[in-house]
Amino acid sequence: MTTRRLGIIMNGVTGRMGTNQHLIRSVLAIRAQGGVTLSNGDKVMPDPILIGRNADKTAALAKQHGVERWSTDLDKALSDKNDEVFFDAATTQMRPSLLEKAIKAGKHIYCEKPIATTLAEAMKAAELAEKAKLKNGVVADKLFLPGLMKLKFLRDSGFFGRMLSVRGEFGYWVFEGDLQPIQRPSWNYKLSEGGGIILDMLCHWRYVLDNTFAPVKSVSCRGVTHIPKRWDEAGKEYKADADDAAYATFELEGGVIAHINSSWCVRPYRDDLVTFQVDGTHGSAIAGLHDCQMQARQVTPRPVWNPDVKQPLDLYASWQPVPDFQPFDNGFKVQWEMFIRHVVENAPYKYTLREGAKGLQLVEAATQSWKERRWVDLPAL
Repeated sequence: MTTRRLGIIMNGVTGRMGTNQHLIRSVLAIRAQGGVTLSNGDKVMPDPILIGRNADKTAALAKQHGVERWSTDLDKALSDKNDEVFFDAATTQMRPSLLEKAIKAGKHIYCEKPIATTLAEAMKAAELAEKAKLKNGVVADKLFLPGLMKLKFLRDSGFFGRMLSVRGEFGYWVFEGDLQPIQRPSWNYKLSEGGGIILDMLCHWRYVLDNTFAPVKSVSCRGVTHIPKRWDEAGKEYKADADDAAYATFELEGGVIAHINSSWCVRPYRDDLVTFQVDGTHGSAIAGLHDCQMQARQVTPRPVWNPDVKQPLDLYASWQPVPDFQPFDNGFKVQWEMFIRHVVENAPYKYTLREGAKGLQLVEAATQSWKERRWVDLPAL
């Protein structure tokens, strides 16, 4: 058994998601376990260099977690032939130019989503990487959530019979900033800075729907700015002009109808911050981030509508938990391991930049639907 080094340029990991999910729980966790195991038993050990605009912040992050290499000079890092992969978790608006620069430097590409703010920019990045014959991928973390993996397991096993509908509820209350501190960055609510829940979340819903249920064919969407005034990190009032809620209906292949409410203006009364319910001819299931409950048609209760009597049935009683059929590791880490194998031994990898571009296609179609108040079809990319 031999161990191969893989140099990874990690850009923009001083933010919450980049630090926690990608650096600590993925790359450093992989290093702590001894690397990624290849099909022949060899190991790959990721060797990150942290890149950030703020030297003090980047240096402190590196020191805190024992990362030897860090820099504020991205161009110099890209010129180092010993680092083969470029990862980006910086702002969406900067991403297309950063990806283009990294591709021209000959780096394999892995990045957060959205991969751009427009479909044209996303397709350009995908086509550049493909033309350069570079490995490329986009984060699709929600596919590796235990709850969604259990839903896919039920689908693949035929549990649902003919799938009829999918209903998703996502969101929570994001404080405005006057009475309580904000818990999301203020740029999320400014169109000029790439904000908006449609851009932020429909990229996720595209790969979730395509891979867990059925491919998306068309969309009808209504976006809303429910709260037009918020306060930023410094306590300064500003105009929130980006959409903070989206109510979208999707037609999937096979006649499945999906509806997903996404909102930063909702106080959830449900088991998790996101839930998906699937109904089919043979059974139904509902899942959150980790747990999944199922109800087969053989145990479906027979309720009778009677508004004059308090519901006599326990409608929860006939639902059963889907067991943990495998160990579930951190989804970000699992996908990092998949991408590293893809780079080193050309293992199959589905979640490419072109797949990421499909998310922007759905964003633009949903926005068009909102503006024109109609259904919009999604052609093949």
